[in-house]
Amino acid sequence: MKLLLDTHILLWAAGRPDRLPQSARDLIAAPENELFFSAANLWEVVIKRSLGRDDFKVDPRVLRRALLDNGYSELPIGSEHVVAVDSLPPIHKDPFDRILVAQASIEGITLLTADHALAEYPGSVRLV
Repeated sequence: MKLLLDTHILLWAAGRPDRLPQSARDLIAAPENELFFSAANLWEVVIKRSLGRDDFKVDPRVLRRALLDNGYSELPIGSEHVVAVDSLPPIHKDPFDRILVAQASIEGITLLTADHALAEYPGSVRLV
């Protein structure tokens, strides 16, 4: 299964795996699953880190390199993803989460999240 991780799941997987729900740990560790991160994840880290958010203190350059070194594939943001955001119901206001939902939908990838509101989107969003 192809898995795109939302930013909190990604940060926990990279630096605080003890914070991950067991179901997320199992999915991430399963060798048959292909793991993805989005340019939107890194963009969110950059923006929220610059705002001084305590939960976004990681250096995005180090995070990106670590993800690539650990077998994650990078998913760029394309215009098809951006346009797809327009058709999403207004369930969630966070633009980073909305682009992740659109990417997962367009690419046929399951988005893993711990965010109950994000999990309300139809399609391939999975609450862990």
